[in-house]
Amino acid sequence: MSKPKIAVVGASGAVGEVILSILADLGHREDRVTALASERSAGQDVDFGNTQLTIEELSAFDFSTVDYALFSAGGSVSEEYAPKAAAAGAIVIDNTSAFRYHDDIPLVVPEVNAEALDGIAGGAIIANPNCSTIQMVVALAPVYREAGIARINVATYQSVSGAGRLGMEELALQTAARLNFKDPEVSKFAQPIAFNALPQIDVLLDNGYSREEMKMVWETQKIFSDPEILVNATAVRVPVFFGHSEAVHFETREDISIERCRDLLQRAEGVEVVEGDGMIHPTAVTHAAGKDPVFVGRLRRDISHPRGIDMWVVADNVRKGAALNAIQIMYRLEQNKISGGNRDQAIVNSA
Repeated sequence: MSKPKIAVVGASGAVGEVILSILADLGHREDRVTALASERSAGQDVDFGNTQLTIEELSAFDFSTVDYALFSAGGSVSEEYAPKAAAAGAIVIDNTSAFRYHDDIPLVVPEVNAEALDGIAGGAIIANPNCSTIQMVVALAPVYREAGIARINVATYQSVSGAGRLGMEELALQTAARLNFKDPEVSKFAQPIAFNALPQIDVLLDNGYSREEMKMVWETQKIFSDPEILVNATAVRVPVFFGHSEAVHFETREDISIERCRDLLQRAEGVEVVEGDGMIHPTAVTHAAGKDPVFVGRLRRDISHPRGIDMWVVADNVRKGAALNAIQIMYRLEQNKISGGNRDQAIVNSA
């Protein structure tokens, strides 16, 4: 596969840095990748494999010179510049929530609904889902295809990197303060995050759910093209740097054995099943951080429902939950050019 020309918007941020790292690992040449950010960051250098790229100013960039524009610079930036990039002929893959709920813009997780990319050409905008949604639907997709899913109950335990660099810095500073018997300073989060768990992420809506929780409802239904799926979510911020964890309880529409579920997950693209040897199960620190797959463990029958299944799901929220998913979308589009949209042909996997 020939390597396209790519602009990375938000190159100085946490997700942008990981996008650049993955692109370098995949063999993209530095002269075909442009790092973009605000005027404040322009002129700074960012790592790109064994070399560095100099950040260029976003507002002055000509998007007609690239094939893809990968945006990870915040919703307001995407709202202003993504349409301009698309109008210039680039395919925009946006990591923010700016376009996720537009009916005419596909919301894509390649392992789940790659067919939404059929027919996509230059000038299109594609939305990356929320990180917590991505890992959940990757784990649910193989079961959904076979037995359907009627209802999902999920509790997320989300790392501070989901709140960006400031979230990580606050956890580090508060941890140091606690260990030195000092009161932690609160800035990014509403309450101390060190040695704590915060049961609200983002603002509360009129129905009592947070926006983070409702994202999982809206996005799951859109990705599966199934508005009948019921989703009940509780989103919690925990003092972990990288990797979101989820306790997922779901009810299938048709009967399916737990053995069949395990078999489907073991063969599913992008999933790694960890059986649990003794007390060893997948965790954000030991399995997910810095890794590509979605890890699934604690698979068991829900004893409270005849078609209920429980599982534990972890993934790196910055990598698979943002950067990698965007790159996988790009690779799927590139493969579609070669195969004429034949989704059955094996694709280049960016893992």
